[in-house]
Formats: sequence, structure tokens, C-alpha cells
Amino acid sequence: MLRRRLPTAPVSTLVAGGITTLVGVVSSAAIVFQAARALGAGPAEIGSWILALGAGIGVTSIALSLRYRVPVVLAWSTPGAALLATSGQGVSMSEAVGAFLLAAALTVVVGLTGWFERAVDLIPGSIAAALLGGVLLQFGIGVFTTMQDEFWLVAAMLAGYLLGKRLLPRYAVLIALVVGVALAAAQGSLRLSGVDIALASPVWVWPSWSPHTAISVAIPLFVITMTSQNLPGVVTLRTHGYSTPVSPVLSWTGAANAVLAPLGCFGINLAAITAALCMGRDAHEDPAQRYKASIASGVCYVLLGIFGATLGSLLAAFPLALVTALAGIGLLDTIGGSLAKATEDADSRTAALIAFLVTASGLTLFGIASVFWGLLAGVATHLVTRRPAAVGGPPAGVPPT
Repeated sequence: MLRRRLPTAPVSTLVAGGITTLVGVVSSAAIVFQAARALGAGPAEIGSWILALGAGIGVTSIALSLRYRVPVVLAWSTPGAALLATSGQGVSMSEAVGAFLLAAALTVVVGLTGWFERAVDLIPGSIAAALLGGVLLQFGIGVFTTMQDEFWLVAAMLAGYLLGKRLLPRYAVLIALVVGVALAAAQGSLRLSGVDIALASPVWVWPSWSPHTAISVAIPLFVITMTSQNLPGVVTLRTHGYSTPVSPVLSWTGAANAVLAPLGCFGINLAAITAALCMGRDAHEDPAQRYKASIASGVCYVLLGIFGATLGSLLAAFPLALVTALAGIGLLDTIGGSLAKATEDADSRTAALIAFLVTASGLTLFGIASVFWGLLAGVATHLVTRRPAAVGGPPAGVPPT
């Protein structure tokens, strides 16, 4: 009976979960290290940060994915880590922990009230798809810009992926990964011999609060995490057809963040870019089974947290070009699907195009990321250009007969 209850998954689903964690960690772990060091953390504290983040992300991802049977993929707040790395000078670790707790409490409040979910549900589907396409575009482009430095590695991975799409579509991304690892090993750029296995230990820091850190750290950390991470995370879910209730997800992520904040958990949120890797056809042909990929990702995050002290040497083992190309290749189908959905309705095409271009531009104003400004620009354009249906006439966009 127990065997029937445990979710099983094909290899492609497990690989999608592993790649999700690999891409998410390799692309941003260095920023987390910088943030911890800016607050005065030493090696023990950095290991505790990775332990808290990995355990929080992993356990919460697994629990929420099993609860809703959808791929609820979580990650740490990369823009939040960047904020701490640049604004954390002069802030003590105890004050930082107090800021983490305050930002987490604000997330719980937003989740309990449902404000954020109601606002996101008002976004037209074409604009939501355009936002996702804009967020992911640079990763698709990265497949080809990386060729300037590592042409043969990336070209071989892309060729393996395309061949896999023809012969074994479910395992196309896995084939690209195997080709990349094999070629990197042959070139001598895969340095697994330097990996130092070590367990992380929790380091507890009692929080303290001050008006300065509340204004300069806690509130900005909350705002940029909601606009730069949770907003595109919800858009990713909606664009892939998942109507998961967002408010309880936010409440649980905020609660997990609060519990683990004294150990260094500065920000847990919905993933967007890496989440798309668990939501495409490469993860599973059946959308109802793709939650198993997020469970696999959660397990990888838990293992990452346990071996948090190993992360630095592990990151150095993989060539950056391999990870960059793997992320872009894994997101090709998602980018194409987003652009198709964004432009299928002629009446909203202009608004979706502007939302896509603003988001893809990387525009940042007042410390708020481009996805927020892309949303504002797209909605404003939609309101200006939308043509109401004439009374008693055909719907907008349908010529009279």
C-alpha cells in the first residue's frame, strides 16, 4: 500500500528537477556568498545560510507540490541577496536577521490577506505570457552568446538536444546534459577532483531590530522579492495553466522563512526561470505529473543544504558555459510557447509586445526589476489600445459582416 502512495517519476522528470536546482544554485550562489560576507559572516555562518536556505526551499517545495499536485518550485531571492551584498555594509548579523524576520512577516500578511493574488489574477493572459517570455529571453540568447568562448561545447550540447527532440523528445535535455558533461570532462574543464565533501552546521543568531535596518533592508528586501521573484513566479504558474492558490503558498513560504531566519534564511520565494524547467514537456508529457519534477528539485535542495559547506568547491567544478547553455536549452520550448501565447490575440498584441520588450530590456528603476515595469507598461498599453465592443455590434476586433 505504501508503494502505491509514493509518487513515481520517469528519468526525464527527475533530471528536470536536478537541472532546476543546478541552474538555480550555480547562477546565483556566488551572490549569496557575497551577501553573507557583507554582513560579516565567516565560513561557518555561510554554511549555516546554505543549510537554512536548502532545507527551507526543499521541504516547502516538496510539501506544497504534494499538497496541490502542481510544480510549486521555490528558490532563494537572488535580487534580495544582491541587495544585501550592496547595502549590508555596516549592518550587524543580528540586525540583518531582524530584517529577515520582518520581511518574512510582511510576506505572511500579504498571503493571508490575498491582496497579491487578487492583483495578479487581473493581469491579461497575453501580457502574463509576454512577461514570462521577457524574463526568459536572455537565457535563450545565452545559448548562442556562450558559443563565442566555448563554441564546440555549446554546439555539441545543442546538437544533442536537437537530435534528442527528433528521436527521444522526453530525454532531449538529458542528452544535452550528458553530451556537455562528457565533452567538458574530455576537455579537462570538469574539475570534480577538487570537490571537498563537508557537512554544514547550524549557527543561530539572535535577532535585533532598528528603524534603520527596517527601512534600508527589510522593506526593500520584501518589495524586490515580491516584484522580482514572486510576481514572475505566479506568472510562470498561470502561463503553464496551473491555477494554484497563491495566497497560501506565500503564507507558507513566509512562515518557513521566519522560522529559519536566525540560521541565515534571508528570503524564500516562488521561482520563475528555474520553475519553467519543471513545467515544460521535457519534464513530463502530462502536465498533471510535472509536480514530481519540483519534488525532485526539493530533494536536491535538501541535500544541498545538508552538504552546504561543499557548495563552494562544487560550483567551481562545472564550467560556467555548460550551466548557461543547459539553462537556455532547457527553456527553449517555454520561450517559444510564451511568445506564441502572447501574440495569438491581435487586439492585445501591441500591449503584450511592449510588456515583453520592457521586461527583456532589463530596465531597473528605483531598485525595482524590469518585470514590474513591463507589467505596468503592458497593462497601461492594454487599457489605452483596447477597443470596447459597440453596443449591439460585433465583439471588438471582429469586422462587421
